[in-house]
This record gives sequence, structure tokens and C-alpha cells, in this order.
Amino acid sequence: MLHSEGISRVVLDGRSLTLEGVMAVARYWARVEIAPEAFARMASSRAQVEGILEKAAPVYGINTGFGAFSQVPISQGLVDQLQANLVKSHAVGCGEPLPEDSTRGMLLLRANALCQGHSGIRPQVVELLVDMLNAGVHPVIPEQGSLGASGDLAPLAHMALVLMGGGEAFYEEVRMPGGKALAAAGLKCVQLKAKEGLALINGTQMMGAVGALALADTFRAARLADITASLSLEALQGLSAAFDPRIHALRPHQGQALVAQNILDLTKGSELMDRAEPRRVQDAYSLRCIPQVHGAARDALRHVKQVLETEFNAVTDNPLLFPEEGDVLSGGNFHGEPLALALDYLGMAAAELASISERRLERMVNPQLSGGLPAFLVKDGGANSGMMIIQYTAAALVSENKVLAHPASVDSIPSSANQEDHVSMGAHAARKARKIAGNTLSVLSLELLAAAQAAELRGGKPSPFHRELISLVRERVPFLTEDRELRLDIEAMGSIIRENAILDLTLRMAPAFS
Repeated sequence: MLHSEGISRVVLDGRSLTLEGVMAVARYWARVEIAPEAFARMASSRAQVEGILEKAAPVYGINTGFGAFSQVPISQGLVDQLQANLVKSHAVGCGEPLPEDSTRGMLLLRANALCQGHSGIRPQVVELLVDMLNAGVHPVIPEQGSLGASGDLAPLAHMALVLMGGGEAFYEEVRMPGGKALAAAGLKCVQLKAKEGLALINGTQMMGAVGALALADTFRAARLADITASLSLEALQGLSAAFDPRIHALRPHQGQALVAQNILDLTKGSELMDRAEPRRVQDAYSLRCIPQVHGAARDALRHVKQVLETEFNAVTDNPLLFPEEGDVLSGGNFHGEPLALALDYLGMAAAELASISERRLERMVNPQLSGGLPAFLVKDGGANSGMMIIQYTAAALVSENKVLAHPASVDSIPSSANQEDHVSMGAHAARKARKIAGNTLSVLSLELLAAAQAAELRGGKPSPFHRELISLVRERVPFLTEDRELRLDIEAMGSIIRENAILDLTLRMAPAFS
């Protein structure tokens, strides 16, 4: 589990930021500080920029134009104006503003990357990013407009506008001009100098922030998927042999073995398992292959976490300064391909968790598949529809996920007069992955709603853990005896699944659960 709620302070040094730290700041407002050594590194690279300006030799982005204008020299008197113009001209996003947690994640990740000291930005500009986080000044950043080419140019430009006193921001939940928001929080805007606009907007921090939130939500979904599946397995009187460690030792994928053990731990002491009709010697895939499917998703999440945490601590603008050697090098660290591929993978993994969950739900409500449970999990069927239509909703969400899971990273479209002729679409991958994660949590809440009903209708004694889990559900959702407004049950289950009570109960009763 991510335990980000318990983190109250995150120190940025450009090299050690974790997913847990990002979540602590983005969702739980942990206080942010800058490490002393980061100040020294930023000051060193800034001194290098000042030296370049004194020599007046052409260096991309410092005293030249950008992109297709890279061959255009900029006079000494206009180098600062160049940076302000860059931000203003690139803030062209469309659509709804990013949610608050995504915006906070962007501010944090951009500040951390700049702390490495290879971007030539003044420390006080990075301090303002951190001060905005701590004060709750959140730029209005439209969610559409990034190609993931030179990073997330348009979204980051909207962020940078507020540092200059422009754009818009939310402060204390009120949307207002950026300068007014800074003033209300007791902060002062900055006038950007040479290289600083480019340092602020050239990077992968939108896709990184949105992707991090999607990953955290999918980690939650993966753990909840094991829990909901284990209760469904009991309600359907599943066969325990499929989870025998000897099977999984012969196909030694880490996630597969972990999930199989989770299921055994959660169903321990059950009087419902292995009680199926004698002629049934194996279960359908949605039950028997829980370790293989959930486990593959776990392995995918572990890979995506490694990619994202590498990116959190990467320098992704251009050009890059190397003060010790005195070099300035142009490259392509802003290209979002590493994140785009990983976040497409993340979306696919989350979609598979929802897909197999919906199939277990179908088995419970379908009298031809449930092994004797009442049709649609209600005793007086006909007059009552019971849980018939929650499977429709789950199916709709699963099918929406299938559309969203189409990879964004295989697309590209040229831009900037064909200078940026291959782009990543990483922001698209991140936004899709987050939507899929939310849909998947909703599908799991529907499976758990049905599984609790099915286990009680089955009778007998489920495992001690599942008895406590059903009691937890019943605190907010009564047993269904006749039709009522199920939307209220669905809303309650959606809240339960997104809170920590289920996971806390699981760790208390099954400490080895992972």
C-alpha cells in the first residue's frame, strides 16, 4: 500500500522523489522544501547562463529563437522578453482545467527536476513554485493541448504564466487572475530572465503527474481486485486447488505468486470453498485464472512505477547546462516516449482488472452460472429485478475501457514546421490511464456489492476475513430483500472502495497481504 497520508514533509533534491512523496503532496498537501544542495546546484547553472550572455555566442533558447526559429539570433536587450513571450505564446491549452491533485503534482515535479541544477534557472523562481504549493495557489491548466513532443509545452506554459502574474489560478477554491491569487497568498510574481521560460515549460511534468495519480489509483484497484475476487470466489464456491503454491512455482512470475497467496490468505477458514457439485473439477477462467490475470497486472504496475520514479528525478528540458565542464548540450530529454509507452501499459493493465471483475459479477447474477444462487441475487425474482442491471453498468464501463485502452503512443503528428516530426502523445496516455483507473474502481465496487449479497444468499460460513468484510459493507449498504434505489447503494460502494477502510481491515486480518 501507498502510505502517503502519513508523510507530512517532502524535501526536493532532484534525485530522490518517490511515488509516495508525489501522492503526499498532490493529494494530502504535505509541506514541500528544497534541499540546501539543490540551491547550490541551481546557482551554479544560473552563473553559467550569465556567462553565456556576457560572451554573446549563440546558444539555443538563451539568445536564439525556439523550435523552427532556432536559427534566429536574439539581441541582448530582448533575451528576457524572449522568455516572457515564449510562455505567453505557448499557453494555448483547451478543455476543462486539470483537477487540483494533477496541478499540484505538476508544480512538484517541475520544481524537483529544476533542483538538479542543469536548467539555468534562478533558485528564487523554483522557490516560488514551492511557495505556491505550500500556500495552495493552483494554476488553471487546461487538460488538452500537449503532444508530449517538447514535453508538455502548453500545460506547463499555463503553469508558468501564473508565476509571472498572468493566467488564472485557484486560491481557496476561488478562480481568479494569477497575479491576484499570488497576492492573496502573500506571494510576489517574478519577471523571467534568460533561459527561465524554457526551463519552466520544456518537460514531461503533466504526463508525469497525471500518470502518477493514475498509477496510485491502479495500485489501489489491484489490491481491491484481489479482495473482491476472493469474496466472489467464496460466493461461487470456487475450488482452492488453482491457488496451490506449487502451481505458481512452476511459472515464477512475481505477481502471479503474490496474488495466489493473497487469495489463500483471505479465504482461509472458509466453509464455502470447494463445496461445488462433485462433477465440477475446475472453475471458469475468471475464477481459476485470478492469479495469472491479476498477477500480470501487478507486474505491469511494478514496471510503470520504476519508469515514473525514474522520470520524477530526471532533467527533461533543453538545452542542458553542465557547469563543471562549461558545456551546453541540446538533446531530446523532453520527449515523452518512455512515459507514453508505460502509461499505455498501465491503462491496459487496469482495463484487464475491470474486465475479469465484470465476468465474475456476471457469474454471480446469472442463475445458469452461479451454482444455485437466486437469479440476479434477489429471492423474489420477477416482481424484483434485483442486481440485474448493475452488470449492465459494469459491462458499459468495461467496454468504455476497451476504447480508452487503445494505445496513444503509437500515434504521432508533426509540429513546429516539421522540426518536431515525431511526438509521443504521452499526455493522452496519462489522461486515458487515469480515466480507466477510475472506471475500474467503479467496476470493482459493483463486484463487491454483488459478492456480499451472493455470499449471504449462499449461506454457510465464509472465511473470518470475509465475514468482517461483509459487515463493513453492511454498515452502509443493507442486504437487498426487494428492489430499491440501487443508485444509492452504488454511490455508497463507490465511496467505500475509494477509502482506506477495506484495505485497513485486510492488513489487520491478513498482515501478509500485499
